[in-house]
Amino acid sequence: MMSKTPVMKALIYHGSGKKTLEDMPKPSLREATDVVVRMTKTTICGTDLHILKGDVATVAGGRILGHEGVGIIDETGTGVSHFRKGDRVLISCITACGKCEYCHRGMPSHCEQGGWILGNTIDGTQAEFVRLPFADTSLHPIPVSAEEDAMVMLSDILPTGYECGVLNGVVKPGDTVAIIGAGPVGLSALLTTQFYTPANIIVIDLDDNRLKVAMQFGATAMINSTDGKAVEKVMAMTVGKGVDVAIEAVGAAATFGICQEIVGAGGRIANIGVHGASVTLHLEKLWSQNITITTRLVDAVSTPMLLKSVMAGKLKPKQIITHYFALDEVIKACDTFANAGRECALKVILSAATST
Repeated sequence: MMSKTPVMKALIYHGSGKKTLEDMPKPSLREATDVVVRMTKTTICGTDLHILKGDVATVAGGRILGHEGVGIIDETGTGVSHFRKGDRVLISCITACGKCEYCHRGMPSHCEQGGWILGNTIDGTQAEFVRLPFADTSLHPIPVSAEEDAMVMLSDILPTGYECGVLNGVVKPGDTVAIIGAGPVGLSALLTTQFYTPANIIVIDLDDNRLKVAMQFGATAMINSTDGKAVEKVMAMTVGKGVDVAIEAVGAAATFGICQEIVGAGGRIANIGVHGASVTLHLEKLWSQNITITTRLVDAVSTPMLLKSVMAGKLKPKQIITHYFALDEVIKACDTFANAGRECALKVILSAATST
């Protein structure tokens, strides 16, 4: 008599606007470098909302979503040398083979066999179990005393805010920095910008609750841009000079436009936001201003440093979490996160039924 295939709960994408919580086969090892992880905590990303709207063409119907989380190794392939069954691990949103040209260039986001594949081109982490390729170069051991909820924030949003915003923006001591967008990634940029002691951090958003949170997290000024006067207010604050660094953390034409209008001569615009439509680049104004504009998909190469900062108490990402759900409440969690303004939501945590 054949044994029954083990099943698990998982969030499944079925095309634009369609998602279900279903029983799915538990994943198994495919390659020697794989592990299977029993998820304990995961979360929902703004990118997941883009997928659920049908904006990400690479995600096929039937895909298990999610690219963040922590868990316990359940199985290891024969080629895995750094981890063993029972280890607690932090899952990076970026899968790195560690051997290709892009990995050697410190750019695993474009890994020839990996990159952002979890919850995109392979099944992801919003499930009770997940198969993870290239485990030795894509996972991080979790220290014994670490708090799992805080560790989840290291999967994606903290390295994204830091690498794509702060590092690309080359924030320096004494700078005036503007962060446009006070969602989880914008707030992550706010927290990590303070590593470099800028003189002023101006946060711009449409939501008063998020702006208040930004002030609690270390912003020196906040601007609600609902009235369309954000540019005017920033220029007044900077005595007409503009900011040294403008970090775009929304992914919209309007917010990228604000960045172009408030950046000062010699300044930097660091784009973090995921843009689903074209934007206008005003080179007729910027061509002579010595402006640098950067884009980046997170590489998550800063995760070990950020993990050390969290463990030392210098970085406290748990404060970004506002809501907690069980994995079988994932549909409700998605709706809460999608209506962040109404629900005063930032980051949500999903705990698997198998959590210990």
